[in-house]
Amino acid sequence: MGYISELREVGRDDVAVAGGKGAGLGELVRAGMPVPRGFLLNTAAYELYVRENGLTRLIQAEAALPASATTQDYEEASGRIRGLFSGGGMPAVVAAELRDAYHQLAAGAGGEAAVAVRSSATAEDLASASFAGQQDTYLNVRGSDALTEAVINCWASLWTARAMAYRAREGIRPEDVRLAVVVQEMVEADAAGVLFTANPATGRRDQIVIGAAWGLGESVVSGAVSTDDIVVDGPTGSVVSRRTADKDTMTVYADRGTREVPVPPSRRRQSVLDDAAAATLAGYGTRIAQHLGSPQDIEWARRDGEFFILQSRPITALPEPAGETPTDWSVPYPKGLYFRASIVEQLPDPLSPLFADLIDGSVSRSLNALLDEAFGKSSLRDGDLGLPVINGYAYYYYRTSGLWRMMGKLPAAVRALIRGDAHMGIPGWRDYSHPRYVHVVESWSARPVAELTGQELLEGMSALLDAGTVYYTAVQSIIPVASSSELAFQKFYDAFVRREADPPAQTFLLGYESEPIRAETALFDLAGWSRGVPGLSDAILATPTKSLAAAQLSGTPPAGMDEGLWQQFEHRFQLHLDRFGHAVYNLDFINPVPADDPSPLLDTLKFYLRGQGNDPHRRRELAAARREDSTNRILARLHPARRAAFVRLLRWAQGSAPIREDALADVGLGWPLMRRMLRELGRRLVAAGLIAEPDDVFWLRRQEAGSAVEFGLADPSGPAAITGAQRPVLAEAVADRRMRWRGQRKAAAPQMLPEIRWLQRSMAGMMPEGSQDQQGNTIKGVGASQGRVSAPARVLAGPEDFARMQPGEVLVARITTPAWTPLFAMASAVVTDVGGPLSHSSIVAREYGIPAVLGTGVATRRIASGQQIEVDGDAGTVTLGQPGTA
Repeated sequence: MGYISELREVGRDDVAVAGGKGAGLGELVRAGMPVPRGFLLNTAAYELYVRENGLTRLIQAEAALPASATTQDYEEASGRIRGLFSGGGMPAVVAAELRDAYHQLAAGAGGEAAVAVRSSATAEDLASASFAGQQDTYLNVRGSDALTEAVINCWASLWTARAMAYRAREGIRPEDVRLAVVVQEMVEADAAGVLFTANPATGRRDQIVIGAAWGLGESVVSGAVSTDDIVVDGPTGSVVSRRTADKDTMTVYADRGTREVPVPPSRRRQSVLDDAAAATLAGYGTRIAQHLGSPQDIEWARRDGEFFILQSRPITALPEPAGETPTDWSVPYPKGLYFRASIVEQLPDPLSPLFADLIDGSVSRSLNALLDEAFGKSSLRDGDLGLPVINGYAYYYYRTSGLWRMMGKLPAAVRALIRGDAHMGIPGWRDYSHPRYVHVVESWSARPVAELTGQELLEGMSALLDAGTVYYTAVQSIIPVASSSELAFQKFYDAFVRREADPPAQTFLLGYESEPIRAETALFDLAGWSRGVPGLSDAILATPTKSLAAAQLSGTPPAGMDEGLWQQFEHRFQLHLDRFGHAVYNLDFINPVPADDPSPLLDTLKFYLRGQGNDPHRRRELAAARREDSTNRILARLHPARRAAFVRLLRWAQGSAPIREDALADVGLGWPLMRRMLRELGRRLVAAGLIAEPDDVFWLRRQEAGSAVEFGLADPSGPAAITGAQRPVLAEAVADRRMRWRGQRKAAAPQMLPEIRWLQRSMAGMMPEGSQDQQGNTIKGVGASQGRVSAPARVLAGPEDFARMQPGEVLVARITTPAWTPLFAMASAVVTDVGGPLSHSSIVAREYGIPAVLGTGVATRRIASGQQIEVDGDAGTVTLGQPGTA
């Protein structure tokens, strides 16, 4: 059997014998790329070496580390395995073939060849996992004896500690990996670097990013030297931007191997590649990516003006393409103020285009209705308020003149709030707003979505959104009532009642039920019931969460689960979704709710099935017992007059706080039906050839959706699909909007506009988040729940990240809503950008007895997942430790 192959003899289908790197290089040679001459020592040679030296069982025994293995365990096992390799002898047949192949390569080079010896594992340079840098490379190897030594060292590097740990994390068994070795003529490069055929920072597939440095490329790949960074527009080859680094060191040949030397002063700040050279190199990158069918991470070298491709691997962690992050926050209407508060707090991300078009008018109408009730008719004029977007972010807009008119009628508003006029205050919410909202949802629910015309789908969606915004506006009148009651009680208690040994005021407000707590308790009880059904708990835990969620939505059992067990569980879980599945994570209807993606709830259910977390029944009983005991002790010592005031304020606060949570929990009542309507519309637009996927409907403008309906394209009985286009008509517009949205999402939207410093400082206390200019290792916020915890952070953008949350981590989020409550059972503490001592986050954190620091303004940008942080709920601070691993 032959152990040597020429590179052109292998290709992308030969990973088993050539390894990932070898197969990739062979494919590049076949495609006509300028790859340095060389050959491949295939995986059969590795297997023969291991077998003839009796290493198979020894390696397997050393590599069989438990899941709990530490870094030191891997280091020790690696040292023992690599010692086994260094003590072995090269099989004669492999040694002979290797020597002959090297001499042929040297003859072609005109004498003794300097070669690069590169590891090529069967589990590397793959689309699913790159394993970059996990095995070793040896440069400037000269002579057959040195080559043999380098090959054995490459084989041994299959068992470095980092490679073993990486494979364990990726679920690749030790017995399933082998190693080939690529031997190539060294390119004595005057410049080298890396090239990405898609922008790794923004994900844009139309941009090529080049890193370039003087000398050999080894130090560029390792990150040891500074590089020039050049961004090239892929379609045109023109340079979009460049940054020329101060390149103080470079890698060059040594007598054996390589060494670093200073860059000559005249070249330190000189560009390595001019625009023409960058365009030529980018052209190679484009051809390689097109040939291999995916974005590539390429290593290159240049000698005497000629480029060589040393390696190409798929980019495995490329983000979705994102536009530029906006920096200009100019306002559309200058005579007014813009705030990110109230309903905008539950819109933390840039808005989807369709939602943005609809929400402005919807909120304006509901606010006008509420303010007319509060201030009297004609108190507001057209254009006095709105919900415009700036760089995609929603802002409450108040025209200055309208704001002054409203301030003048504040006393009338307070009287209306106290009376509960129309949909204001707790009586208005209970007797008017909530029943009205339920009626609208029930009316549209009675009509099968699939039978509605396109026009009816748009009308129903708009009616539900309007009902939701009217309801949310009404809830805004409950929040000040609840907040005032809690603040009034706290101030009275701290000033006239509390002694040194007495509990904090919040103790008297805990242990009550609210809708988020009821939802958590119901999920806990469902886990308890599941444990009582023989085989069900194990079946749920053994089934991937995504499979369970898909089965719940489709009504078909997940693969591998007994149908009878599934039907029992599916029925009970559906009852839970019917009651609690409308909780919103973000008011923008582009975001799924649990009713149409129950994955986050299923992850929490599994958490309880594993026996983790606390019993919410017991937790509430203990809180209620502490509350009653503390109340009785306080009442026993108070003078009658002070006792009467204490009781009156306490009952007011105890009655208001749970209602606020109940009201907020039902904001999304219409969202599941609204999303079903929109996705039905999306399916019809896909059939008509306008968009590619049903969810693309969220990225349309209101006028585009309306025009499609007007021409009958969104009705089952409407005209046939549009023909003559190779791709959906609006595909490019949708892709462009998605890309722009991702760039906008990276921005830090100012809380108030225009950005007038003195005005921002004077109103800082009224804003729901702290300063975005905080520096240093201590982040300040509002201490909303007492206690101190030091633990790793978990930064979550939304429900798509919930599965990453691990028990005991600190939950770090932009904001939390009632839909986030299940995560509080896992969290050791909570930190948010937005929120205050009377927000949902603080109330739930206190119920769970975990520290909370809210309204930091910067937590999600300053903290990294895995980073150790200390959360001090008493001081309202978060102290940053060393970054960890996500």
